[in-house]
This record gives sequence, C-alpha cells and structure tokens, in this order.
Amino acid sequence: MDLAVLWFGIVAFFFVGYFVLDGFDFGVGMALPFLGKDDVDRRVMINTIGPVWDLNETWVIVGGAALFAAFPEWYATLFSGFYLALLLILIALILRGVSFEYRHQRDSTRWKKWFDGMIVFGSAVPAFLWGCAFANIVQGVALDSGYNYTGTLFDLLNAYGLLGGLTTLLLFFTHGVVFISLKTDGAIRERARSLAVKSGAVTIVVAAAFLLWTGIAHFSVVFLILAALAAVALIASWVANLRGAEGWSFALMAATIAFAVVSLFAALFPNVMPSSPNPENSLTIANASSTTATLTVMTWVAAIFLPLILLYQGFTYWVFRKRVTRASIPDEAPEPVNA
Repeated sequence: MDLAVLWFGIVAFFFVGYFVLDGFDFGVGMALPFLGKDDVDRRVMINTIGPVWDLNETWVIVGGAALFAAFPEWYATLFSGFYLALLLILIALILRGVSFEYRHQRDSTRWKKWFDGMIVFGSAVPAFLWGCAFANIVQGVALDSGYNYTGTLFDLLNAYGLLGGLTTLLLFFTHGVVFISLKTDGAIRERARSLAVKSGAVTIVVAAAFLLWTGIAHFSVVFLILAALAAVALIASWVANLRGAEGWSFALMAATIAFAVVSLFAALFPNVMPSSPNPENSLTIANASSTTATLTVMTWVAAIFLPLILLYQGFTYWVFRKRVTRASIPDEAPEPVNA
C-alpha cells in the first residue's frame, strides 16, 4: 500500500477517535443547563467525564501532530487558512478546561454559574466549528497556486458549512446526553433518556440533510455505503434509547459518528484540501505528503505506540466504568474562615 494513502487513513482514524471520545465530552458540557436541576446534578454530570475528558482531548493533539509530519503542506494550509476558527476552538477548550478545575474552588453560586457557562460555551463552540471546518474542507475552499487560503472566516460560514456545524453540534449533544444516561442513575438518568429522544429526532433530520447534500455534491459508492451505515446506526441508537438500552444506544452513537467522519474522508479522497474555484490548485495526498523515508519511520513508530495508547485508554475507561450517583458526590468543604 502507498504509505501516503495509509497515513491519510491513520489521520482519519485519529479524528474519528477524537470526535467519538471528545464528542460526548462536548455533549455533557452542553447538557448542563438542560439536565442540571441543581449544583449536585451538575457535579454528577461533570464527574461522569472528570477522569477522561483531558485524555480524550489528546486525540486531537496526536491527530494534529500526525497531520504535521505526514502532510506538512496540508497542515500549513489548514492551520494558516483556518487560523481564526482554530483559535476560537483553542480559546473555547482552554476556558472549558479551566472551568472544570476551578468551578469547585469557591462555595459561591455566582462563581459556579460563571464557570458552568464557560463549560457550555467551551463545549458548544468546538462542537460547531469542527463540523463547519470539515464541511468546508470537503466542499473546497479558495486556494491560490501556492496552496494558500485566500478567503476569510466569514467565507467559511456558508450554508453547507453551517449545516455541517449544526450536524456535529447535535450529534455531540445527543452523544453526550446518551452518555449521561449510561453513567448516572435516578432522576437525572430518566431526564437524560427523555432529552435524548427529543434531540435524537432532530439530529436524525439534520444529519440526513447534511449527508444527502454531501452525497449529491461528492457522490461515490464508498461514500454512499458509509453514509448509509451512519444513518442506520443513528436511527438504531435512537430506538435503543427508547427501549432503555443505554449501552447499545451509546455504542451505536459512537458508530454513527465514526461512519460519518470516515464518509467525509471518503468524499475528500484523493484530495486533502480541494480548491473550489481552481481545481488545479487543490492539495492531494500525493502533493501534500512527506517523503517516503519520513512516512516509513512514522509507520514503525505508530505500529509500536498506537496499540499501547489504545490499551491504556481502554484500561482507563474500564477503571472508571461505574455509574455516578448523587449519593457518590461528597459535600464540598466550606471555605476557611479568617480569624
């Protein structure tokens, strides 16, 4: 197999992992105002992802590093052209991470409300902008002969891009709500199941519209098969949630996101960043990849360390597999009183 094509697949794998794992993180954060009736509920929800949220985010770091090493031209064009969008994502992720660590530092309702708001903002913005960015990559953007993006941030906010962003926003939200029902008990679990039914129905409609638009513009047999699998998995997840099978519903939502991301990479292939006005300026797997020697070394490194990373992450999820309940939330220590 051509090593450049192999690494195109590996990059896709890293983004699948990121969207599946950090996707439900984002969903939990966005669900705080919908399911958190009081501070204990919100602490329960945050604790469901507390041990794993930072581990999940490392997937995008590894994916970006792989992109930089395997496809430097793609990396340069993407990170320079989408600079403002990626900066907004970075700021949102920083605010979100800080909020997880600081919201419990003071026993103040106003303090916690501010940080809860930043968790919602820091979850919703990346969930929307990642979908918007990937939709524009698949659709094609304005590149000159030097592979430089000549548009602006507002050019990315076109109808197709906005629909892509709305699709990932709803997918991640529903994914997170299903995860809450899987990881909690009692009233919050029932509210999460009920919310997943409503958000899932809307997600099915929006995702179907996005995949249909993508299929019409970038039809291929491979894309059609993957998009169909994503649609079937999404509907099956919704039905499983209706029947109270949270484990199956969560697994099928993960499969939905995985198939959807892979279908976008299939629609993109063999390009990595098409140029919409001038196809001759498009970046492809061939002209954007590193040398064969570099890709060979990277392949050996990935073959050794990737299985270890997967084993470690699997072990982490196994250790923290139990449900989080209101009874398991300890009382917060009162603030020290100065004499």
